[in-house]
Amino acid sequence: MSDSSPSGGSNVPATQSSRAPATTGPGGLNFGRANTAMNSIFRTDTIFAFGIIGIILFMLVPIPTIMMDAGLSVSILFSVMILMMVLFIQTPLEFSTFPTVLLVVTSLRLGLNVASTRLILSGGQDGTDAAGNVIQAFGTFIIQGNPIVGAIVFSILVIVNFVVITKGSGRIAEVAARFTLDAMPGKQMAIDADLSSGLIDEETAKTRRAKLEQESTFFGAMDGAAKFVRGDAIAGLLITFINIIGGIVIGTVSHGMSLGDATTTFTILTIGDGLVSQIPALIVSVGAGLLVSKAGVEGSADKVLFEQFGAYPPVLAMSSVLMLALGLIPAVPFIPFFTLALITGGLAYYAIQRQDAIKERLKAAEVAATMPGQPGGPVPAEEPISKALAMDTIRLEMGYGLLPLVQGEGGNKLTDQIKGLRRQLAEDMGYVLPAVRIQDNLQLPANSYVVRVKEIEAGRGDVRPNMMMCMDPTGATISLPGESTTEPTFGLPAMWIDEQYREEATFKGYTVVDAPTVITTHITEIIKDNMPDLLNYAETQKLLDELPKEYQKLVADVVPGQINVGSLQRVLQNLLSERVSVRDLPTILEGIAEATGYTKNIAHITEHVRTRLSRQLCDTNTNPSGVVPLVTLSPDWEHAFAEALMGDGEDKQLAMPPTKLQDFIAAVRQRYDELSAQGEVPVLLTSPGIRPYVRSVIERFRPQTVVLSQNEVHPKARIKTLGQV
Repeated sequence: MSDSSPSGGSNVPATQSSRAPATTGPGGLNFGRANTAMNSIFRTDTIFAFGIIGIILFMLVPIPTIMMDAGLSVSILFSVMILMMVLFIQTPLEFSTFPTVLLVVTSLRLGLNVASTRLILSGGQDGTDAAGNVIQAFGTFIIQGNPIVGAIVFSILVIVNFVVITKGSGRIAEVAARFTLDAMPGKQMAIDADLSSGLIDEETAKTRRAKLEQESTFFGAMDGAAKFVRGDAIAGLLITFINIIGGIVIGTVSHGMSLGDATTTFTILTIGDGLVSQIPALIVSVGAGLLVSKAGVEGSADKVLFEQFGAYPPVLAMSSVLMLALGLIPAVPFIPFFTLALITGGLAYYAIQRQDAIKERLKAAEVAATMPGQPGGPVPAEEPISKALAMDTIRLEMGYGLLPLVQGEGGNKLTDQIKGLRRQLAEDMGYVLPAVRIQDNLQLPANSYVVRVKEIEAGRGDVRPNMMMCMDPTGATISLPGESTTEPTFGLPAMWIDEQYREEATFKGYTVVDAPTVITTHITEIIKDNMPDLLNYAETQKLLDELPKEYQKLVADVVPGQINVGSLQRVLQNLLSERVSVRDLPTILEGIAEATGYTKNIAHITEHVRTRLSRQLCDTNTNPSGVVPLVTLSPDWEHAFAEALMGDGEDKQLAMPPTKLQDFIAAVRQRYDELSAQGEVPVLLTSPGIRPYVRSVIERFRPQTVVLSQNEVHPKARIKTLGQV
């Protein structure tokens, strides 16, 4: 494709319209192509690839001493950068590339060891500068030219790195990887529970799942990365031993050096090489240990340490007294111990003053909240008697022992969960739930609660505020100490366990939830069961008023010309009684406008609207495999229901003999129990004429079973027939 210039000039290819024109230098050299080639060379991925190739070449090709000095300097720089990075990051996942970085740095160090070995063995007879100035500095200045001192220092570094730091950090990484992988199912269930209760949205759930996946991958990689550090320490020790023996043999046999001179020269060079390799390895090992031991805390290392030590001033005070007492012993130097006692004592005083200031602010805030007329305090007012006539649509009454669930300062307050529940129901079912009033009731037991719908009790339960409810998905007995109970929502066996057993319960595959989640789940199911009663006339009118401006003409044409608000309310209640979302209100109004052209019967209008919502109904009942599982009604039962309909026109009623109904109920139960054992939750499919009557029977013993007619299966829906009743 090409664009024509406004002046009528020649066409210019669109792919070059935004680029600078290529210039040609002397001799016809195209500078544009040359710049493109240079840019591709200096890309970061190209530089990284060249760096890896360079590490491999260190092992194969002899290199000059100046390049050896540069490589050793880069190795030390990278090790220091890794340690500083670990100290300043907030969480381990911020340095998720650590295993890759560790592999590259270890490979660089081993490549330099091979290259330095070649330089030492091939030119060690010429002096201590045969392997470069860096190794000479470590071999002469740091160990003062004494091979014995150098060997002892090198041995201590190897022991500290290999036995203490590397072994400990490797064990921590192994345990962290194992526990992280074991805890994944429980954490995934917690994310799904928060999503279903409305505490988080879909984007937050995706972010948490991605973070959980990164965490498991990171700690699994760290378990393997610890082996790099351990292997590096072993390789450094073996290379040093080989260099010393090989250097003495080469110096005495090939170059005619005396045994003493060969031993001194090659030992100094080898120990210098070992130190210049082991010091960066030790720094990287410390960084790896800090990273894997930081898995349970957030924040930079200095901030976390000072914050946690500052939370306990007596620890600093007692340490100060102990340092002062040790300094007063005659044989112990006084000044260093007195200085440390003075510093820790000052920190203890500062921590005590800080805690007292926090307590005074909290106390002042509590006093202000209890004083009438003060900012934030209660304002006394006489409540009108007419308010006694007001009826709460939904009310949660709680015993005094459950009040901390509402008044607490934690991040999982009951009020926050109920707010999330209202938002989630608004998204799922299409209308905003009335506010849930929370009220204390001293007549209830301390740990009991009651949920009332329009002042009538709809459910009750008992919870333990400071404990966790544990349930086994398989129904087996829970093997943890605790208090046996019954889950209030579904009546499943459960157990209240202490917070300290939460991780253990998660590892065993149990479902663990806290008290606010138990209450919120119970309220959710009660609301879904009573949803038709909660959608009153005012809420229906509010749904119409809040439709976007472009749909107000549709509302004006349908309401009240073709259906009044009361009849519309009954249609919506019929949909909600089968848990069909009314969020797509414009489509519902369009279906009502079509149905009112030939009927005024609310049941028939509802059936027509369900047909218009066929795409939504099929999507709601699609299983994870992307298909709608179906169980069809046999021709015999289709005929039996059709014959049992009595009346003419729109006044038909089901008049099936009780024995026949019992046979139908038994057949449905048997079929669905068989499919439930296979993990299937199918939809019952009937013909359109009998669907409402079949549903009226099904809802009395299996209210969760969805009944669809053949007209409600969308043409593009993928279906799978599992059986027949």
